[in-house]
Amino acid sequence: MKVTVWNENQHEKSVPRVTELYPGGLHEYIASFLRDDDVEVRTATLDDENCGLDDDVLDDTDVLIWWGHMAHEKVPDEVVDRVQQHILGGMGLIVLHSGHFSKIFRRMLGTTCSLKWRDGARERIWTIKPNHPIAEGIPETFALDCEEMYGEAFDIPEPQEVVFMGWFNGGEVFRSGCTFIRGNGKIFYFQPGHETNPSFQNEYIQRIIKNAVKWACPVKKNIEITCPEFKALEQ
Repeated sequence: MKVTVWNENQHEKSVPRVTELYPGGLHEYIASFLRDDDVEVRTATLDDENCGLDDDVLDDTDVLIWWGHMAHEKVPDEVVDRVQQHILGGMGLIVLHSGHFSKIFRRMLGTTCSLKWRDGARERIWTIKPNHPIAEGIPETFALDCEEMYGEAFDIPEPQEVVFMGWFNGGEVFRSGCTFIRGNGKIFYFQPGHETNPSFQNEYIQRIIKNAVKWACPVKKNIEITCPEFKALEQ
């Protein structure tokens, strides 16, 4: 499997807490625990030419992981167009935390993807599809002592599956792990992962992301979607 971890890499420049938690930035930290599973990983950021996501990179990517927060609108539309076509052709997409407002996620889902939020909450995550491949090795429930609360209503189309549900100590609930199919590509949205909280250090969070990479990895990529006239096979 070939994975590209994309991170806008902006908070890392101005908030010391981020690189204290995640040396090298969120992208390098996520890449490091994926490499533990013998996954071939590259990283890309907003500062790279073409955001590090030209056709050569995307052609060589089975699954794209996306983390963004403060610079969604700085991603050029032509990059979003390119990523969209690769997803429709079979590339997997994993969107983490505040990537819910990224251009590519909103493009693929066709809604605002808006929600409620509040930082500094305690979250309990429930596995509600225990037999799903993304839930392999994950207990029925586990807690994150400090995470940003995301609450319903979450303006997304009906997911194919809701694998994880989050409950917060303010009483809010959230569909924390959702799957979607768009064209030939699989998409997984996963809510934990605020940049100044240690969620990505949690063994279960890491396992879920690793499982999601395996689930989203395509059997076949770059499938052309056309609208041809088709001659009858049977007379």
